[in-house]
Amino acid sequence: MRTLVLYSSRTGNTKKVAQAIAGALPSGTPCLPVSQAPADLAAYDLVFLGYWVDRGTANAEARAVMEGLHNEHIALFATLGADPRSEHGKMCLEHGMALLPDQDAIVGTFLCQGAVDLRKMFALADRFLYQAKEAGRNRVHCEPFDDQKAETSLHEIGNLMDKSS
Repeated sequence: MRTLVLYSSRTGNTKKVAQAIAGALPSGTPCLPVSQAPADLAAYDLVFLGYWVDRGTANAEARAVMEGLHNEHIALFATLGADPRSEHGKMCLEHGMALLPDQDAIVGTFLCQGAVDLRKMFALADRFLYQAKEAGRNRVHCEPFDDQKAETSLHEIGNLMDKSS
């Protein structure tokens, strides 16, 4: 069976997952960015295709390949900043699956949370604070630290990052 692993990665998270998948497949299985996808994808029996979530679906570069994928067997994998078990995570995977011309070709899916870029998170928080201040809401309220709330907040920030990138 001719197998190919393709991925689109913005921060390196999806590339790491793609390399792990390729490492579990027979030696010599190609693992390439979608920008280097072979011209004749139909020559492959199984294509693993990975994308990073952008605004609730596959990023544009991966989406362009996905929409033209007509292979008999396709396995999708994706990374996102939010909790993959959340409703948002499930929706992101469903939106990616919907891009494929033949839903019956999907033989498996995998979704995982990528590392969160703290610089980007703080830049986004800074932007939101300035927007709130401009809107006349310039009060900050601090609460005692709560691990569970902090984890939930990070997932919510990840969702916001997905929507604003």
